[in-house]
Amino acid sequence: MMRLITQSQMLECLCQEAVIHRKFPFDFPKSHFLSTSNPAGPQYHPSVHIFPFLGATKNPVFLHSLANSDESTGFHQKSYGAYSLKLQNVLKNHRNSKTEEIELALDQCKVTISDGLVLELVRRNRFDWKLAYVFFQWVSKKSGNSLGFDVCNEILDILGRMHRFEELTKVFDKMSERGLIDGRTFRILVNRYAAAHMVEDAIGVFHRRKEFEFKDDLVAFQVLLMCLCRYKHVETAETLYQLKRREFGYDLKTMNIVLNGWCVLGNVHEAKRFWKDIIESKHKPDLFTYGTFINALTKKGKLVFREMKERGCSPNVATYNSLIKHLGKIGRMEKVYEILDEMEEKEGCSPNNVTFNYLLKFSEKPEEVPGVLERMERNGCNMCCDTYNLILRLYMKWDHEEKVRQMWDEIGKSGLGPDRRSYTIMIHWLYDKGRVEDALSYFNEMTSKGIVPEPRTEILVNSMRNKLKEQEGEKQKKDLGINGKSPRLRSKRFKKTKAR
Repeated sequence: MMRLITQSQMLECLCQEAVIHRKFPFDFPKSHFLSTSNPAGPQYHPSVHIFPFLGATKNPVFLHSLANSDESTGFHQKSYGAYSLKLQNVLKNHRNSKTEEIELALDQCKVTISDGLVLELVRRNRFDWKLAYVFFQWVSKKSGNSLGFDVCNEILDILGRMHRFEELTKVFDKMSERGLIDGRTFRILVNRYAAAHMVEDAIGVFHRRKEFEFKDDLVAFQVLLMCLCRYKHVETAETLYQLKRREFGYDLKTMNIVLNGWCVLGNVHEAKRFWKDIIESKHKPDLFTYGTFINALTKKGKLVFREMKERGCSPNVATYNSLIKHLGKIGRMEKVYEILDEMEEKEGCSPNNVTFNYLLKFSEKPEEVPGVLERMERNGCNMCCDTYNLILRLYMKWDHEEKVRQMWDEIGKSGLGPDRRSYTIMIHWLYDKGRVEDALSYFNEMTSKGIVPEPRTEILVNSMRNKLKEQEGEKQKKDLGINGKSPRLRSKRFKKTKAR
């Protein structure tokens, strides 16, 4: 029997926020099945903030365990302390050195290598692919190819994120030779090729599963469709769904993926068409189907919400988030907070990161941010890079430079960034402020880490550099004097005129 993605997993994967980039925010292979529930009950932590930049609070907070997640996206797991710090300092101090020099410096560190230590270092440098890759290669030589699945998959994901597909292929080939290919490996490859809009390669990875004795099961197919939809290749995803329908049948969860793809893409016409296909099929729309369609219809969403309740389909977090999003857009914040109260009171429907990202986006002044973050903390939600970037943009919009600097420092301390989005936001903001040299400095820092800039950022930087060259040329002309004559000649002519 084929193993299906569970309802909660699908909702967690697909019902993520569209508020920041109008696209799916989940990021394979990072765990997108995180649960804030803890069977043993919440852990009590008095007067401790998980958001350090808020300062201390006297109110008690409950931090829910992430024990049910298959991988933490932060650094809350075991830390390797002095060893980790020692190796990290070596890597940072030799960032611009040759590979041989970095390896020589690492050789001087007398540390005991373990998969956990390597994984921690690789993750810390996930936005600096060159350092992460050099360190991975060095460890591979030292350990005699004894690294496990987690480390290899992590470096594979980092290389794919930075579009380093030549290096990615080399790592994949080595993993294949050592029998280190697993389901997560294929999820990473499919997602990263789709992210780079290499659609044929993404589909090809799915079909290559058989070479490694993996079946083309429904779960793997759903992952492929999710990745294609996330990066706006919804038409291709629907075509694949139609082609594979005979093999996998009419599966509601698979249909939901395509419906959500059209909705997030903003194509209401196609979303309505596909909604009718679902209604006409043998399947009854579920929580996710209704939630997605409510999100797409916007103005008519509340009517569908009411119909949903009348049909006995109780709304979940994703459904509430859709309403919050649209009520916030029209400025009905009092209603938004009523819904938030209802979510907190309703069992199994606690607000999540998506909820609080909407609340942050609809904030109108800096004083509102700490309150939202404190409420976010009370509900057991951790900060992620998207949330940091959102707050960064808010402080920029409010022209609060001190808070911008504070938030930038906090992103670095968190270990979650800065990522490409963070640098893009900072560079464009500095340019708008007229601080061209500072903007170029951040761009150089970003590229030195191996982070590939967005096309619009490259265009902007080239424009800034050309402008600086023109200004430098004008300055040189002024220094040389009018019509290009030297200052000395001008001085002589001036003296001669005076003598007359």
